[in-house]
Amino acid sequence: MTDGLRKGLASYGDAGFSLFLRKAFIKAMGYSDGALDRPIVGITNTYSDYNPCHGNVPQILEAVKRGVMLSGAMPFVFPTISIAESFSHPTSMYVRNLMAMDTEEMIRAQPMDAVVVIGGCDKTLPAQIMAAVSADLPTVVIPVGPMVVGHHKGEVLGACTDCRRLWAKYRAGEIDEAEIEAVNGRLAPSVGTCMVMGTASTMACSTEALGLSLPMSATIPAPHAERFRSAEASGRVAAAMAKAKGPKPSALLTASSFRNAQVVLQAIGGSTNGLIHLTAIAHRTRHRIDLDAFDKLGREVPVLVDLKPSGDHYMEHFHHAGGVPKLMKQLGDLIDLDAKTITGATLREVVGSAE
Repeated sequence: MTDGLRKGLASYGDAGFSLFLRKAFIKAMGYSDGALDRPIVGITNTYSDYNPCHGNVPQILEAVKRGVMLSGAMPFVFPTISIAESFSHPTSMYVRNLMAMDTEEMIRAQPMDAVVVIGGCDKTLPAQIMAAVSADLPTVVIPVGPMVVGHHKGEVLGACTDCRRLWAKYRAGEIDEAEIEAVNGRLAPSVGTCMVMGTASTMACSTEALGLSLPMSATIPAPHAERFRSAEASGRVAAAMAKAKGPKPSALLTASSFRNAQVVLQAIGGSTNGLIHLTAIAHRTRHRIDLDAFDKLGREVPVLVDLKPSGDHYMEHFHHAGGVPKLMKQLGDLIDLDAKTITGATLREVVGSAE
């Protein structure tokens, strides 16, 4: 089995020449033979000036690269489509499958032994996971993390639930133009995804429940130092997976892991889009989402997370309360704790160390 720079050589009719030419051109970037002999971890770059949700991606990239290199592999960053909800006309959902195709084909076309996908804004994590499942290369998923909360006149604010509420007040004449402008500058006080339980947070939590990301990665606020330490740790895991050639998504995404994600989706009071995206991900595997079974779970699983839009709080509060590991611990027998994660640990081990 070929790996590293020898993987997936361009077809020139002479494999030796293909490798010779590949090495000649990549050396133009300043790489040495020693660097090029290592296993390769591809890292998606979904940064865009149009996507403030992904505003911390450059820092995440550096942290992932550091983790990969500290573990003896070679990181290669490559760009893919970046989707931002409020900048996509007429709707971001039109672009999800295109992003999935873009990401999948770039994973297939370029030499890498493992891949790290970085996303957050609503349609990006589903698209990237769909791509990773189809390419079936060892994959680590890194959510960019939620924004921190904003404040206005003693009230905690968050996009994008309070934005609708306060805009409705402005339309009704209950607040004036000066105040709605002040609110506009306070709803999103940092980079990151919406700090409520919208689709971005829902999919980050579901991804963690599927075992495709590190524990706590769904909830760490985007600007926190912990977010970048988690990214470095993700790079280390990706390097280990590149060397071990696994586990691949096909080994991790089982009937039990999909059920776990559905249970978590119910328990967090997640976005209705979560079911649409989980269905699309499952269709890239041999598994399927049974809508009747999902409806039955909805009648059995308690809602344990009190976050907007259905509750009162925000993602950073969920994080400080223990995040997804603590949630799964409280769900008890509703979660299959024998399901495996990218680190090789089971969810039983993850919830065992939950704060």
